[in-house]
Amino acid sequence: MRFLVSICLLMVIVACKEKAITPRVEVISVQEMKEVLRAESVQLIDVRTRNEYASNHIKNAKNIVYQGEDWEEQIATLDKEKPVYVYCQKGGRSAKCASLLEEAGFQKVYDLEGGISQWIAQGNQVD
Repeated sequence: MRFLVSICLLMVIVACKEKAITPRVEVISVQEMKEVLRAESVQLIDVRTRNEYASNHIKNAKNIVYQGEDWEEQIATLDKEKPVYVYCQKGGRSAKCASLLEEAGFQKVYDLEGGISQWIAQGNQVD
């Protein structure tokens, strides 16, 4: 009986550990982002301020200001079952935003490493 209980306990621990190892937030490179944007229509979110977004942004990105007054209303318009790609200027705000999206129940969130600064530095176009 003890052996059976030990096996069950071990299975629970392993299952919980496995879940912790597979985060729903993944940092991706500029090259990976370019490939995704070429291949499919995605939920691409620029979390910078409205002024930053107006000065430049990645084509087809939706501006949802991180910690903006309408943050929760805006993320409610997104599909939690589809991947969400986020970026900011350099990666700080988007990392925080990605964690919030994960907590809100989004299944998969991708964060652009280095933000739009890295995107531009590698010669990619912005609108």
